[in-house]
Amino acid sequence: MEKIIIYQVLPRLYGNRKTNRVKGGSIKENGCGRLGDFTKSDLAKIRQLGVTHIWYTGVLRHATQTDYTAFGIPKQHPAVVKGKAGSPYAIADYYDIDPDLAKHPADRVHEFLTLVKRTHNAGLKVIIDFVPNHVARQYHSVAKPEGVKDLGEDDNVNMGFDPQNNFYYCPGQPFAPSFDLQQGRNAPYYEMPAKATGNDHFDAHPGVNDWYETVKLNYGVDYMGGHACHFDPLPDTWKKMRDIVMYWTTTGIDGVRCDMAEMVPVEFWKWMIPQIKEKVPGFLFIGEVYNPALYHQFLDAGFDYLYDKVGMYDTMRAVICNQKPATAITGAWQAVNDINDHMLYFLENHDEQRLASTFFAGDGRKGIPALIVNTLLNTNPFMVYNGEEYGERGMDNEGFSGCDGRTTIFDYWCVDTINRAMRGHLTDDEKALRDMYQKVLNIALSETAVSEGQTFDLMYVNNASEDFNPSRQYTFIRKYKKELMLIAANFSDKECEVKVNIPEHAFDYLKMDYRHNIKATDLLTGEVQTFDLTAGKPVQMTLPAQGGRVWKMKL
Repeated sequence: MEKIIIYQVLPRLYGNRKTNRVKGGSIKENGCGRLGDFTKSDLAKIRQLGVTHIWYTGVLRHATQTDYTAFGIPKQHPAVVKGKAGSPYAIADYYDIDPDLAKHPADRVHEFLTLVKRTHNAGLKVIIDFVPNHVARQYHSVAKPEGVKDLGEDDNVNMGFDPQNNFYYCPGQPFAPSFDLQQGRNAPYYEMPAKATGNDHFDAHPGVNDWYETVKLNYGVDYMGGHACHFDPLPDTWKKMRDIVMYWTTTGIDGVRCDMAEMVPVEFWKWMIPQIKEKVPGFLFIGEVYNPALYHQFLDAGFDYLYDKVGMYDTMRAVICNQKPATAITGAWQAVNDINDHMLYFLENHDEQRLASTFFAGDGRKGIPALIVNTLLNTNPFMVYNGEEYGERGMDNEGFSGCDGRTTIFDYWCVDTINRAMRGHLTDDEKALRDMYQKVLNIALSETAVSEGQTFDLMYVNNASEDFNPSRQYTFIRKYKKELMLIAANFSDKECEVKVNIPEHAFDYLKMDYRHNIKATDLLTGEVQTFDLTAGKPVQMTLPAQGGRVWKMKL
């Protein structure tokens, strides 16, 4: 079984080479990457990095300020579009591809289908976004199959809530945000009656920090009536959203990352996911779920993997920044010990600040020990965000998003490290970081002890040692049959000599005998040492600053 390594990438940014950027610039001023920029060669390099799945972020048509009316695409009012390019999560047509990403906008769906084929030919699987909770305020499908009714087409707009409506309404009230939405525009945006906003804001007056550019979808939950659920007969939205996912399975994609999955009732997922999996066995569902109390419900509903954000990500970020001891990592994985195989680990994604940003660690190299631990600790998937492997800082002031340590999802932009990587112009430090990512990710792919083996956390027997700092070092064992890996990571900025104790219980649990003078190879450096594997004699090693060791032994 191959360990899943996901590579998240925004095509809008990936292939853009236009470096003379303008803050808040148009597509003409700032340029835009295309689906065709993922060439056979590019995809081969991504596979060589150690990736199994690509999550192409933002490929469905979403609200934008760019005018594509010449191609029969309705124009969106700029007042309800965030940024010139628009948010990939304000979907304007679930059945369409973003024309920004096509060399020939009229052929955008065909260009996507050929990308899927190229990706598969490179040995990679394809994940795209499914955004089930909300849509753009001016959602209108021009690409829906014949006979399919549009969202809201049959809604009774005089009802705040109706189980068969696709949206929630504020009858008799115009859409009137609590801030100046129009900003002096000649043609103001008008919506009557107002629809509820995507982040569960159910009046006509969302604020500037709300998801005001989106509309909440109605799955039969009466939020204005005490959250009463009306699931019989099936809400119309359930059937429409199932059919949308069914449609995209016919394009050959291999899975969907479900945006804000926990804001959609789990009953819908329990009804929908089995139908998709029956048609397409192995089709992946990855859920953005932040509430640990809901994890089991969503896994029981059929999700394959869930974000481990509030547990492992938040803990690892605090460890990297020396705000928590490395021992906290143990608590993070043990908190979901029975479902660890279903938790998706990551150090970056489009929602979080770049690790190398001033707001986080300030240097991508400080994430190397976290990379080693997160990737090799368990059998569950790990995700890399395009640019992370080069130490992209995300400190540009691109326009709508501002300088916030994140790479914009709202603006047309050329990302410096991504652009230079494509041109072969990385610095030595950036190359070294990328090479480390490639080594670690490929260890995860090639070593059965990682993809299928048992894990034994060694921290509890190394907490009181004078020769091991549990605040800044973390160590564990992976074992599969006769293969053993002893892994240690150092979050300190100083090289250190450590002695790692292995308890008697580890030998019993992993069914190992004591071994003397066993040869061990560090898979990161190729260095060879001999160790005594016994409960009475600790293993001594040198740990590089902000790095680690991955010792492999044959028993």
